[in-house]
Amino acid sequence: MTQATAIIVGASSLLSREIAKQLAEDGVELALLAQDPQSLTEFSQSLPTKAEVFPLQIDDPQAVISTLNAVWHSLGGAHLVLVNTGQNSYDPELPWQPEQDIITVNVQGFSAICNAAFKLFRDQGYGQLAAINSIAGLRGGPNVAYHASKAYAENYFEGLSMHAQRLKLPITITDIQLGLLDKAALQQSRIWLSPPAEVAKQVIKAMKAGKRKVYVTKRWRLVAWLTKLL
Repeated sequence: MTQATAIIVGASSLLSREIAKQLAEDGVELALLAQDPQSLTEFSQSLPTKAEVFPLQIDDPQAVISTLNAVWHSLGGAHLVLVNTGQNSYDPELPWQPEQDIITVNVQGFSAICNAAFKLFRDQGYGQLAAINSIAGLRGGPNVAYHASKAYAENYFEGLSMHAQRLKLPITITDIQLGLLDKAALQQSRIWLSPPAEVAKQVIKAMKAGKRKVYVTKRWRLVAWLTKLL
């Protein structure tokens, strides 16, 4: 497989689209998985490289695994699988249903995607699995299930990295710890809020460098350090 190919799981977000755009400009062919594939039709056709769109049932782990396997085989393999999925909500009454939905998507769906991708890379013999996670996982927070799910995702990725080393396979695991950009946007903070193009640029740079863990944007490293210190 000589043509660089990437699968983006959760491709409908603004950040995912910007990453897809920059990857396509680098000549990478794409498979875009989204819950509403029709919303990406026009976007995928505007990219300078081949980009196919596929449906994604993020709340059904078994369906996610089946879809990823089907997409993988239709492409003949891939160099990169980037996972950018997640659900968040806040209600001071802490009703159970939103908590359950977050756990289903951010824990079960995330695990199913990453588990299936790792196995595909293992059989292929190489590849890179990356995920957009969040520094919200560094400690608990009022969005109880969300913060906990991000801590889970961070540890799950660490385990996959250790497993790749144990197997002695060139499978790169890249944990992209995104800053609290939604919070920065609500506070209209120019210091902590960066344009999507710059965020995507730093994500791609980290993946190309084969980073194990990276904070995006770089200034959020300070927040992560202070959070751990506290």
